[in-house]
Amino acid sequence: MTNRISHWIDGKPWAGAPERTGEVFDPATGEVRAHVDFAGAGQVEQAVASAEAAFPGWRDSSLAARSRVLFAFRELLVQRKDELAAIVTSEHGKVLSDAGGEVQRAIENVEYACGAPQLLKGGFSENASRGVDVYSIAQPLGVVGVISPFNFPAMVPLWFVPNAIACGNTVVLKPSEKDPSAANFIAELFAEAGLPPGVLNVLHGDKEAVDGLLAHPAVKAVSFVGSTPIARYVYENGTSAGKRVQALGGAKNHMVVLPDADLDLAADAAVSAGFGSAGERCMAVSVVVAVDPIGDELVSKITDRMRKLRVGDGREPESEMGPLVTAAHRERVSSYVSAGVEEGAQLVVDGRKHGVAGAGFWLAPTLFDKVEPHMSIYTDEIFGPVLAVARVTSYDAALDVINANPYGNGTAIFTNDGGASRRFQNEVEVGMVGVNVPIPVPVGYYSFGGWKNSLFGDSHAYGPEGFHFFTRTKVVTSRWLDPSHGGVNLGFPRNV
Repeated sequence: MTNRISHWIDGKPWAGAPERTGEVFDPATGEVRAHVDFAGAGQVEQAVASAEAAFPGWRDSSLAARSRVLFAFRELLVQRKDELAAIVTSEHGKVLSDAGGEVQRAIENVEYACGAPQLLKGGFSENASRGVDVYSIAQPLGVVGVISPFNFPAMVPLWFVPNAIACGNTVVLKPSEKDPSAANFIAELFAEAGLPPGVLNVLHGDKEAVDGLLAHPAVKAVSFVGSTPIARYVYENGTSAGKRVQALGGAKNHMVVLPDADLDLAADAAVSAGFGSAGERCMAVSVVVAVDPIGDELVSKITDRMRKLRVGDGREPESEMGPLVTAAHRERVSSYVSAGVEEGAQLVVDGRKHGVAGAGFWLAPTLFDKVEPHMSIYTDEIFGPVLAVARVTSYDAALDVINANPYGNGTAIFTNDGGASRRFQNEVEVGMVGVNVPIPVPVGYYSFGGWKNSLFGDSHAYGPEGFHFFTRTKVVTSRWLDPSHGGVNLGFPRNV
């Protein structure tokens, strides 16, 4: 008998009988490890109603009380980070070191949210007109929805949830149905930290749950991370229902290597950024843009490093890359490898020949060279361990390749030329830029987000923009009659 994973509503596990369920796999063995309840309209209503009922009390709680809960949650998260990492590995498949890194980045975002009293301060102008003061206050929105993806089941929820509750909102979190247990673990830790029932609810399911949140009139805002087609769907449907929406979409991240770069550093970076977490991350490097004449040497160095990578069960300490999340996703990624060969790219390392025993969802690192912009392995977000090398003849040609791409999430340049790197960060049309850093994910006190088809909405995730997203500003213009003057007007027009 497999385990049951159910919703977390009003501070406790949901005890009802589900109409539908989904299978949750162990990607390293291919076995079903649990069944997860799928929410219907009734469960959506219960979760939103719980959040709606909890909102007035949480909105009126002091900033100090909110901070205490967040500090306590942070301490619990630090104490039990290895447990959370193990949960992530068991359902996603990434190696434990990757899962541990994910949890650590989540902790950084929680630490930022602990500063809510400082971050929510408004402005004040005394005597904007004679005897008239003007000031601004940041107030919570109400019930907010968070829809998170499978590739970071701990970190992405903690991009949004701590900031939302720090601002005084209540939350309904809809995690991926592929690896749902991390969300419940997070909700349990928040409850242990003293978060009142209903402030954080977890709703499991598929499109029906998503559509329910997008349509529900009590949900005032939605934060989403996922593929570009779904991000566009969430943005269009959420905004048409009058909601504030930030929808972070897909990516095709390029790494430019100039002829003066340290090629050993660049090759190491390409392998770690291309194949870490099996390439299932929106900041993975998927295209290396080699500025010749260094293409042949760079491909050789990347190939040498790829052949030494240990692919295996993420729970084994010697493993450096785990399986893909599901069999269906493995087959999808494998189909792109076949398409790349058919379209004429040079297959240097074929990950379909993985050599890993067992029935897990295996696909080893794959490398293509001489990839052209019309090929599907270049145009599409593959979201797997497939790295493409494109050859160009100059810096300008490399820049043109990146700026012509419809995605604009992350990019990197490898060079020892400070002028070239400064020019690149200015000219490239991408939201996050690394200089000799392959995965430029901002630290928690900046904000994460791309440009073009990688972001729908105006606000990036977490950091200052995260706090802005989860609040709305109210400006108050105030005049008080002075009792020492008998409560009379002090000599300025009443309509000032």
